[in-house]
Formats: sequence, C-alpha cells, structure tokens
Amino acid sequence: MIETFAVSATSGAARRGTLTTAHGEVATPCFMPVGTLADVKLLEPRDLHEIGASVVLANTYHLWLRPGRETLEAAGGLHRFMAWDGPLLTDSGGYQVFSLESRRTIDADGVTFRSHLDGSEHRFTPENVVAFQEMLGVDIAMALDQCVKLPAERAELETAVARTSAWAERCSAARRQTESTMLFGIVQGGLDEALRARSAAELIALDLPGYAIGGLSVGETRDEMDRIARSTAALLPANKPRYLMGVGTVRDLVAGIDRGIDLFDCVYPTRSGRHGRVLTRAGAEFNVRNAPYARDFGPIDGDCDCRVCATYTRAYVSHLFRAGETLGGRLLSYHNVAALVALVRDARDAIERDRWPAFRDAFVKAPADEPQKETE
Repeated sequence: MIETFAVSATSGAARRGTLTTAHGEVATPCFMPVGTLADVKLLEPRDLHEIGASVVLANTYHLWLRPGRETLEAAGGLHRFMAWDGPLLTDSGGYQVFSLESRRTIDADGVTFRSHLDGSEHRFTPENVVAFQEMLGVDIAMALDQCVKLPAERAELETAVARTSAWAERCSAARRQTESTMLFGIVQGGLDEALRARSAAELIALDLPGYAIGGLSVGETRDEMDRIARSTAALLPANKPRYLMGVGTVRDLVAGIDRGIDLFDCVYPTRSGRHGRVLTRAGAEFNVRNAPYARDFGPIDGDCDCRVCATYTRAYVSHLFRAGETLGGRLLSYHNVAALVALVRDARDAIERDRWPAFRDAFVKAPADEPQKETE
C-alpha cells in the first residue's frame, strides 16, 4: 500500500502531518466543512478556497437520493458537479442508520432506508456503498458502519461492533479505485472502552489507509466523549490519519488535537451562522441577534482576520438578521468556517514550534461564551 500520510512534528500527543490525496495535499490537523448535498450551505467553492479550507465532506445517503447516481455519473463525478477541485470525503450513510432510525431496517447484509423525501426504498450494502463513492471520484470514502444512539445496552453495542467490522472487511474487498480513493474504517463501541478496543483491533487488522472514531456526539456527555475519544485515539496506528467525526466547536477541536487526532468535520459552524451564532477565534460564542449588538459597530470578531470581520460590523449583521436578509447567514457562515480553519492552521504552527501545551491551555482557560447579554 502506498503511504499517504506522514507526521512531520509532534508536541505532546498533538501531531502535525500531511495527508496526500488524488486532489492535493492536506495539512493536518484539518477542519473539513460539511457539504452534505454537494454544497457547504450559503458558501461557494471560491469562498472555501479564500478561507483556506482544503477538504469538503459530502454524504452518500443524501447524494444517492438526489441528484442520484445517473446525474452524478453523467456530470463526470462529484468534483465536476459541484465545481470543487480540492479533496472530497464522503460519509457512507452510517450516520443515517442512527439519525433515520425510524425509516430504516438493518440486517447482517446491509440497511434498507425509506427515503425521507418520498418514502421510496433504497438498499445500502458495503459493496454498493463503496461502488457509489468510487463512482463519485472522492478522495476519502468511509466504510459502511452501524452508529448506535447513546445510551445503549451492551448487547446492542456488541452487535454494532461485529456488524461494523464485518462490513468494513466487505468494503475493503469491494474496492476497485485503490489509487484514487482511500477507504477509512470507523471505530464503534459506544462508551464501552473494551468494545472500542475490540472494534479498533478488528479494523486495524484490515490495514486500511485511515481510521475514524464514530458513534460520538450522539447522546453522551462532553466528558464521556472526551474520555472515549482520547482512549480510542491512543489505539489507532501512529502512521495513519485519525478522524473524529461530527466535532466542530473551538473547544472540541482543541481537545481533539490534544488527543492526537488529525481530521474533524461538523455542520456546527454553518448551522450556527444561519441562526446568528458567532464562533470566535478565542473560543467564545454569542448570538448577534441579541439586542446589545444592534448598535455595536465593532467587527464580528476582533481576533479574526477573515474578509467578513475586516468589512462588516456586528450592528450591520445584526440588522440583516432582524430584517430577515439571507446575507446575514452567509456572512456568519463564512466567518465561522474561517475561524475554525484559522484555528487548526494556528494549531499546526504551535505543534511545529513545540508550543502546543501553551496554545492548548489558552483555550482551556477561555470562557465558553461571552457574558450573557439581554436578549430581545
């Protein structure tokens, strides 16, 4: 197997690395904006390039339903369809096993979904999920897995771990585009460290190009997530990229990097932006729709050098939300993604300089939110 990942510096457990994909190199740690339906909501590919985002994440389940295989194949793959020339990662639909529990049936062979759009049935197996992702031409494809809502009984978690391992083996055997599309396995096991260790060992035996920590941010506490993410990351190969799925706050990114995790994704920055919530470079958050910001003529985030913060005031963006103008959501989505991309860029620099502990501690001590101001 061609080596596609190299660690160039460490500081504590934090790692600075480079992931080589068919569409370019990815500097890690890296935050990946989510473009579920082949778009990062309210942002264009040129926005993402300007921000410095290097990888975009899309979703197999949603693209399977619309626009569908025929359209995506006729377009020449997902990169051409969405006009994004950088690396792409697609989730396998395993998260929808959790989120669409009432609309799916699962068995040893795969999952049958009833579309949330029109009720039509769609069968997902390890083999056709890999084939679909390879047809899309993505750089990183995720193996089909079973994500379980927490808390869960041990028997349910054991079944999910066994199924996830069996499906990962079938996904690996189904690969055809091994030079252009990397397959990542997903460690499951809920909050049970012994099951996590079993899942990791079974996936590592497949010698996949990378490994993700899945099944978190699905009902557990933050302390529980921290404990499991840290213990699981320590089990994964040092020479392979480690990916913590579904994490996207400043605090959680810093904590994840501190565990030696390399890749992160989440809808949180764009979803927050559409609802007026600002993520600051320092780790605080606030809602710009709150009354005091209506006459606050300072930048969105005084610590941020993105185009939005250099151009617009809190008062203006607050006005846009109060007036129901969609530009407000676009501007905050841009800033929020830029803030997280800048965070991981600065983290890489701190690791290279072996100053990670001081960098980390500055965020640990930072408040989670600005002091609460009176709301309308």
